Amino acid sequence: MITSLDQLDLNKKYTYADYLTWRLKERVELIKGKIFKMSPAPSIRHQQIVGNLFFAFKLFLKKNPCQVFVAPIDVRLMKTGQKDTIVQPDICVICDSKKLDKQGCNGPPDLIIEILSPGNSRKERKEKFELYEENGVQEYWLVETSEDSIIIYTLNEEGKYIGSKPYVPDEIIHSTIIPGLQVPVKEVFE
Repeated sequence: MITSLDQLDLNKKYTYADYLTWRLKERVELIKGKIFKMSPAPSIRHQQIVGNLFFAFKLFLKKNPCQVFVAPIDVRLMKTGQKDTIVQPDICVICDSKKLDKQGCNGPPDLIIEILSPGNSRKERKEKFELYEENGVQEYWLVETSEDSIIIYTLNEEGKYIGSKPYVPDEIIHSTIIPGLQVPVKEVFE
């Protein structure tokens, strides 16, 4: 039984079936079969931002079929050529309850939020950006903690992300896929 990352070859490609057998203490993501170690326990600031965003979404979605989840939740993205991809976004919103099962979410959430932390910026900005775009995540929020700003990427008709300007604390974010949702940026970073 695999209980430690030391037992795995980080240069090897693994399958979702492999992932299900591991009993790791560390959190990992599997992107196109490759293991990505997740950062150690997030900072207090990271957790406060996650909590503030989760609260805003949870409150708004109370009487809505969409559901909001906070990490860790396994999101399996199995588009052609990307089988064996499991990510754990900081926050995700899923509007199609058929995607939910005992293991988490099978398919792309409607909205994903990732909080940038030291050590994960490259992965969130490049690998996950491309992965979420390819898999059809309609809206991807990148939260920059060092600058108190949020950029929202929305899929266009060609399936490519179009980025917003950075939203800063004196502004209000409006989601394009959740009509009526308004998030004051100032409250995210309180």
